[in-house]
Amino acid sequence: MAVFDTPEEAFGVLRPVCVQLTKTQTVENVEHLQTQLQAVSDSALQELQQYILFPLRFTLKTPGPKRERLVQSVVECLTFVLSSTCVKELELLRELFSELSACLYSPNSQKLAAVSEELKLAVIRGLSTLMHSAYGDIILTFYEPSILPRLGFAVSLLLGLAEQEKSKQIKIAALKCLQVLLFQCDCPDHPRSLDELEQKQLGDLFASFLPGISTALTRVITGDFKQGHSIVVSSLMIFYKTVSFIMADEQLKRMSNVQTTPAVENRVAELMVHREADWVKNTGDKLTILIKKITECVSVHPHWKVRLELVRLVEDLLLRCSQSLVESAGPLLKALVGLVNDESPEVQAQCNKVLRHFADQKVVVGNKAFADILSESLHSLATSLPRLMNSQDDQGKFSTLSVLLGYLKLLGPKVNFVLNSAAHLQRLSKALIQVLELDVADIKIVEERRWNDDDLNASPKTSAAQPWNQIQRRYFHFFTDERIFLLLRQACQLLGYYGNLYLLVDHFMELYHESVVYRKQAAMILNELIAGAAGLEVEDLHEKHIKTSPEELREIVTSILEEYTSQENWYLVTSIEAEDMGEELMVKESGLQAITPGAHSYQVTSFLAFSKPSPTICSMNSNIWQICIQLEGIGQFAYALGKDFRLLLMSVLYPVLEKAGDQTLLISQVATNTMVAICHACGYDSLRHLINQNSDYLVNGISLNLRHLALHPHTPKVLEVMLRNSDASLLPLVADVVQDVLATLDQFYDKRAASFVSVLHALLAALAQWFPDPDDLRQLQEQSLEEERSQRPVTLENTTTAEDIEQFLLNYLKEKDVADGNISDFDNEEEEQSVPPEVDENDTRPDMEPPLPVHIQIATDVMERCIHLMSDKSLQIRLKVLDVLDLCVVVLQSHKNQLLPLAHRAWPSLVHRLTQDTPLAVLRAFKVLGTLAGKCGDFLRRRFCKDVLPKLAGSLVTQAPISARAGPVYSHTLAFKLQLAVLQGLGPLCERLDLGEGDLNKVADACLIYLSVKQPVKLQEAARSVFLHLMKVDPDSTWLLLNGLYCPAQLLPPHPSLHPLRLQLSGACGQQNPYSANVLLLLRELQ
Repeated sequence: MAVFDTPEEAFGVLRPVCVQLTKTQTVENVEHLQTQLQAVSDSALQELQQYILFPLRFTLKTPGPKRERLVQSVVECLTFVLSSTCVKELELLRELFSELSACLYSPNSQKLAAVSEELKLAVIRGLSTLMHSAYGDIILTFYEPSILPRLGFAVSLLLGLAEQEKSKQIKIAALKCLQVLLFQCDCPDHPRSLDELEQKQLGDLFASFLPGISTALTRVITGDFKQGHSIVVSSLMIFYKTVSFIMADEQLKRMSNVQTTPAVENRVAELMVHREADWVKNTGDKLTILIKKITECVSVHPHWKVRLELVRLVEDLLLRCSQSLVESAGPLLKALVGLVNDESPEVQAQCNKVLRHFADQKVVVGNKAFADILSESLHSLATSLPRLMNSQDDQGKFSTLSVLLGYLKLLGPKVNFVLNSAAHLQRLSKALIQVLELDVADIKIVEERRWNDDDLNASPKTSAAQPWNQIQRRYFHFFTDERIFLLLRQACQLLGYYGNLYLLVDHFMELYHESVVYRKQAAMILNELIAGAAGLEVEDLHEKHIKTSPEELREIVTSILEEYTSQENWYLVTSIEAEDMGEELMVKESGLQAITPGAHSYQVTSFLAFSKPSPTICSMNSNIWQICIQLEGIGQFAYALGKDFRLLLMSVLYPVLEKAGDQTLLISQVATNTMVAICHACGYDSLRHLINQNSDYLVNGISLNLRHLALHPHTPKVLEVMLRNSDASLLPLVADVVQDVLATLDQFYDKRAASFVSVLHALLAALAQWFPDPDDLRQLQEQSLEEERSQRPVTLENTTTAEDIEQFLLNYLKEKDVADGNISDFDNEEEEQSVPPEVDENDTRPDMEPPLPVHIQIATDVMERCIHLMSDKSLQIRLKVLDVLDLCVVVLQSHKNQLLPLAHRAWPSLVHRLTQDTPLAVLRAFKVLGTLAGKCGDFLRRRFCKDVLPKLAGSLVTQAPISARAGPVYSHTLAFKLQLAVLQGLGPLCERLDLGEGDLNKVADACLIYLSVKQPVKLQEAARSVFLHLMKVDPDSTWLLLNGLYCPAQLLPPHPSLHPLRLQLSGACGQQNPYSANVLLLLRELQ
């Protein structure tokens, strides 16, 4: 807090201290003076400024060596005075500037003095404070040609400190002081903005220092990363602000070619620079070398703030020095576009901001020199792109492609000048083709098959914000990083957006035809060109650019689609499966492969392929990827055209449906995604809506192609996909086609049975879904009601009355008489008269049966074919036919007049499948048996007990010792799966067929051994499920049987008059009984 506010009071206190310091220059005297100065107000200090500075300056100018600590104290005290006062005299400013600068100079060595870091820091702060204390316009007067030697001396000292010092604090302080000397300080105390004359004066003065400043700062910038990012950031700022100030186009264009001679000494005049054209040219060339070194080093700097400052450097130099630094435009633009996809969001945002600013100001588009430089840079990059992609790591490739993308963004509409050059276009296209080469060596692509029919179902709902960007993951030869592929896609989209679309499409279609090696890459590029031309997710920096018209886009898409779906490009070899593959091959397969349903696809070949050698894995992979890329292209074209794509559906939808039914999993998935994309783009609510709205010409195409099946072997797949993704409204349209399918199946059953059976399976699955049985619906409703009742609180009151018990006994006696045949004819007549016949008023012909519903007639026809095909020599077909037969039973369950005769005809063949076929067929046939038992139980009871039950029971008994001794691997065998399926199915069969006591005993005897703990756990659980069902049919016999196997406690009669129960296995109560655990569980359930 100031104590002395007036100059008089302050002088009285300071005079003795100043006199003492003048007489004796010691650190203590200096510190004493500084202590006294802190008690003086700023206004009083201003009045006494020169008086106070005198002893301090006298100390500095005293000849002879001085202690560093004394010099440091004097400089710090002087800095304190300058920070509180203003320097109003030019001469004082110059002298103080020289005296402070001299503190760091060694006259003997003519370089920086070897002084302490504290002294260096104090002098730097003193110089900075001095320049800030200059009052008003005196600072501009300071920068006259005569000051050039002193100013140059100080600048060289500061640059030396920034470059050579190890202390980070000194480096930063020296750079900040250099900013102040070069009029780059942005603090509020800095003078006002300069007018044109002042700018010219300072520019001429600073031009003398430009070589030294630029080279020294370049060495600092490109030095070790460990020096710290703040030093590099400050150096970059000084570099570009100094260069852009001295080399500014606005200043240089006002320069005259005649040099004016300043009124200074000859030695000083020799230091002056005249910024005429030759000097600008030579300096620009030298700066280009430095700028190139800086951009190459800083572009890969690990700290984001350094890269951010590089973006500002590029912006400042290109906006202010576009003429003088035209040769530097190449490396500057390369650095800028290389940071567009920087990992730091701040750098990315600044880059995009600068790019948009350049586009608005037409920095590139309006500058022919820049455009030419960019064009040549693009050509050079395209030339070296394959080599760089082969030699760099993924991060280097990412940076290289970021540069390519940035060049295209900057060129914008000017890219056509590049594309119109045949050499440039050829180089760029071949580079893209080579970089996008796919790795097709993965065998999994061919291996993965579509076994599950549900794979054909799809929903158009997607969570993707840009669904056109959702493409299948692929693997490339030159890179693995997904970001690299994204950059390549963006580059192609920009070409499509700004380039001549007709020229590009024609060129890449030529490459598409030129070689099979180029075809996949060319198709990828064509897809992205169309997406770009439509403006999908393209960042347009040049807002006035005119996009391709919808009519032109539709014409181009139509031509590409014709090429994609042509015979030679759509029907490629994707597998080597033959349809007539024999059963023997399947039977020989072992392990888990044996239980997988066999493939039911035919060999997908083009007509020219029959004469070609057997395809390799790589060639089939290549074909699969080509089809997938073309399918993805169709989806992208749909998004590009929007509702206009509906005009092309007649030629596109049918081929896409063919591929949706393809057996290769990858093709099927991509085709389904393409259908979803078409739904989105064309405004359809779902795949069902899409198919139903276009079903008329789809059905027409199927009908025509079925007549020439040899030429169109994929036709059944189209109908299969339609059925899986439609509803009952489609049935009237496809009814005739189904008859055509059945007729064609009758004709080609020995060659094309597998594909047709797949269609029949899809058809019956759809019918079962579209026309559910009313009884099933009623059962579902009853189950839901029972669940609701079970959730309610149970009352303890017994609601059963005596009348209920009486009625139960009467019904029991009546049913017993009927079962024994003790019923009179009078009772029959009475029953018949008690129920009057119902007469349909609308039935004019009571002697004729009403016509069958369409779906029942279809199911009847299909089931007739299944009866014949169940004995096919191919295991694949037999398995599929059994599945179809199962669905036929479900559809026909409500029409017993049709179902029962067909079941009677199918029974011998089904029994053969159950008893004399491979384990896979037995499993499938047993499933069909369970469905038949549920839908026509009484009809099958005698047949099942006579033809099937003895062999099933015998099989279980035979396999039981084997499974008891087997290890954990046994659960993966077909024998185990067959045992498990039979045990799980026998219980429901017994209940549904209501078997008699003798047959139930056969079942129980066969399953008893599986209650042993020696059996696998799953077989024990399945055996317990059999007895749980037997309890429902005959609980008393089951209880007796279980107690005979293991008696947990002695059974005492409830009354003395009753004889005790004597079990045959009376010794079964031992602790080592292997059946005890499962029997106890079952008895607990029975109680």
